[in-house]
Amino acid sequence: MQLGERIKERRKEQQLSLRELAEQVDLTASFLSKIELGQSSPSIESLRKIADALQVPIFYFLVESTSKSPVVRRAERLRLVKPNVNVVWELVSPDTNHRMEAFLFEQEPGGGNWADPPHTYTEEMIYVLSGTLGVDLLDGSYTLQEGDTIYFEGTHLRALYNAGDTRVKVLAIITPPIV
Repeated sequence: MQLGERIKERRKEQQLSLRELAEQVDLTASFLSKIELGQSSPSIESLRKIADALQVPIFYFLVESTSKSPVVRRAERLRLVKPNVNVVWELVSPDTNHRMEAFLFEQEPGGGNWADPPHTYTEEMIYVLSGTLGVDLLDGSYTLQEGDTIYFEGTHLRALYNAGDTRVKVLAIITPPIV
């Protein structure tokens, strides 16, 4: 199933018209229709808004759950690039249909804040694979080095950023999947 078909299917499950969804995500109904018909592609930011409005993780629209394999091969990971903050996300869990998700995040120095706090309760753990990660939570700011971990409630997250002068690479595990 294609991206647009999955959006349409989920929109209908939520009993939303194109116009209602368009109002929620600040896009036009005609643009959403073109996305659903496969005639246009949304930006990552627009797709995030659509996913939030339809109460699913962004990867819900991008990952086919046809494979029953628990293995995710490096070359087969779904990758998304958030260009305004130079972040690459890779889904390392098989899909988004389980109770947790796992992502790899990479960012070059000076890319800025790439936190996207969830709108619902989550628990998150981040493990720094390389580089230096800055984490701002409600209760304070933390600097993590290679091998360090941090565990927090997702709604407490305020900022994630590369706090060093080399690329930072982290593994993030989130439960339940972010919506």
